[in-house]
Amino acid sequence: MATFVLIHGSWHGGWCFDEVRTLLEAEGHEVLTPDLPGMGGNEAELRAATLQAWADFAVSLCRSAAQRPVILAGHSRGGLVVSQAAETAPEAIDALVYICAMMLPDGVSRADFKAMEEPNPNFDAIIAAVHDGAGTVVDPSRAGNVFAQLSPPALVESAMARLVAEPHGPRSTKLRLTAERWGSLPRTYVECTADRTIPIASQRKMQAMSPGAHVVTLDADHSPFLSRPHDLEAALIGAIPGEVSP
Repeated sequence: MATFVLIHGSWHGGWCFDEVRTLLEAEGHEVLTPDLPGMGGNEAELRAATLQAWADFAVSLCRSAAQRPVILAGHSRGGLVVSQAAETAPEAIDALVYICAMMLPDGVSRADFKAMEEPNPNFDAIIAAVHDGAGTVVDPSRAGNVFAQLSPPALVESAMARLVAEPHGPRSTKLRLTAERWGSLPRTYVECTADRTIPIASQRKMQAMSPGAHVVTLDADHSPFLSRPHDLEAALIGAIPGEVSP
């Protein structure tokens, strides 16, 4: 059995993985779904959040895992955390999974990559800055059509009501990665073909920029933990070293 450490994306919390967590635990795996420090905080808490602090937080969970191997997975912006954690302590992690996530190369930030993507006006329209730019929030009344248009409506309504302020600092921080550390770990990229937040063209651009990942394709929106939980569970289990990937 393995330990899965699942890192949520922007504006979300560990709660977004509840269904997948239940499925994995039913198979005997340990599953950790933390809320990243500073999420939904006041101005000081938002400004205090850094990518390295989040990476160190993820590493501490991996090091304390009760079962090996340890699979560290990130959704969306959580991919930045996964990558920096792998660079920080590759020995604490056995495999990485990017769930329609930011899998960027050394020297590139989320903000840098945004400038490389095609315009996404529907996504941009739901975002607003808070606390003089310390963070951002999304409009919950419009976010469902961007984040989870293929997911069950009741689940979407519940999820959108739980979104919180996102610290701005981590998205503007350039990743610092090396082939010897981050690059030494096996990677799986779960691409979602109906994603309206990080469109499939952007996901595949990242795969080309950081080649070498095993790719699993899901007919899913940006919230496969809501729209395709069983398929996402299978992809995560397939990332366990020695398992046969779907």
